[in-house]
Amino acid sequence: MTKRIDATQKAKDLITLLAEEHGELMFYQAGGCCEGTQPMCFEKGGYYLRMGDVCIGLVEGAEFWVDKDLFEYWKHTHFTLDVLDGFGAGGFSLETPMGKTFKIDYRIFTPEEEADLEPVTTVE
Repeated sequence: MTKRIDATQKAKDLITLLAEEHGELMFYQAGGCCEGTQPMCFEKGGYYLRMGDVCIGLVEGAEFWVDKDLFEYWKHTHFTLDVLDGFGAGGFSLETPMGKTFKIDYRIFTPEEEADLEPVTTVE
């Protein structure tokens, strides 16, 4: 099955450091403005999911959730989680005090990939 999300080694390394300090993690990416446009990392359960939010997969064992409207817009794309040096739009994500910012690179699925996508989980 085709994964909907992957991560660069740099992102995996940062997730490992954050998990050592904070325990289990989760990611959330909203479709709004400002800090919502970047993926944010929280302690698992540290962000309240809304009805219809979609988990597109796991990154280093952490669930990666997206806003339901964002998922509808981007459901035909593969997400790659990466990390940059510097501060993003918001300060709520766990990597912010480290001077890091998670980001997403997108690409459209090939027809073959789209025919074999991993299922998603939705908040009911």
